[in-house]
Amino acid sequence: MQIIELLTPQYEAAWLPWAVQYFFLVGVATGAALLTAACAWAPAGGALRRLLPAVVFTLAVSAIAAPVSLLADLHQPARFWHFYAHFTPWSWMSVGALLLPAFIGLSVAMCASWWLGRIGWMRLLAPLLVLSALTITVYTGAEVMVVRSRPLWNTLWLPVNLALTGWLATVGVMFLIERLLPARLRPDAGALQLLRGLGLGLAAALALATLSWLTLGLMAHSPSVQAATRLWQDFPVWRIGMVASAAGGAAVLVALARGQHRLAAPGYRLVLGLGLAASAWAFRWALFMSVQGVPKYGAGLYLYRMPLGGDGLMGMLGVAGLCVALVALASWALELFPARQPGGAPA
Repeated sequence: MQIIELLTPQYEAAWLPWAVQYFFLVGVATGAALLTAACAWAPAGGALRRLLPAVVFTLAVSAIAAPVSLLADLHQPARFWHFYAHFTPWSWMSVGALLLPAFIGLSVAMCASWWLGRIGWMRLLAPLLVLSALTITVYTGAEVMVVRSRPLWNTLWLPVNLALTGWLATVGVMFLIERLLPARLRPDAGALQLLRGLGLGLAAALALATLSWLTLGLMAHSPSVQAATRLWQDFPVWRIGMVASAAGGAAVLVALARGQHRLAAPGYRLVLGLGLAASAWAFRWALFMSVQGVPKYGAGLYLYRMPLGGDGLMGMLGVAGLCVALVALASWALELFPARQPGGAPA
């Protein structure tokens, strides 16, 4: 009997942890942009309008921190220039190089308008910001979905799941940020219940999208579902991760559902916010880092070992530190230069 051994070289991960931070923060930013636009058009004094300070802070922090992670993921930040010098309209990354600066500019303009108390300006910017946020949502999902060599990614349900988990993270980050705002800007009980209801709606939509991906994929023999089935059957590490992910998602959903009479407790909001944000982040970690541990061709599983330097743990801590610093800086500036109309009364 002849034994033939096939060797598959292990390649370095093409997507570094910086990509996880970027897709997490840009998902939070798009959700915050959509909610900011809705708050700007909400009736003065209503629960939705009272969420405006918290969502503006969330938008400002995430929209500024997200491109920092993107530039770091390019390994050489100067490569960003090549997207403009050699524009390729058939590349989602190249198109995104035009869409992202527009989104950041509109987000900063919207936040500045709130700071100056110009609700009229915010209402003018709102349609543009919504359109820009939707284009960012499409571009970030599509640039991953088009990778045909990764069947798990190559499905139209991927952009949907990225969007919904990102917007759920927006709710979680708002639960965290509102605790750091001055007392006069914090949402009241009614606004917090509205935010909780929004989280429940997004969680239900995410569960429906996941079940639709699985059911329709099994019926149509989708390569994406087949790849997920192979991961479940052949790799215990992935099986444990999928079970843990499902359990974590169920726990967060239960916390949202049972939070009607518990949101008054700051500790409960802290745990709920961390749970929502961590779930969205973990989904992206599994999507980008864990999937790359499966060879495109051949058998086996490469366990990714996260480096401790700038391309790994220190980089992740640095992004978290940047977000904390931005919140602290904005809070400090707000104390020195208060917003002219903190409650968002119409001009």
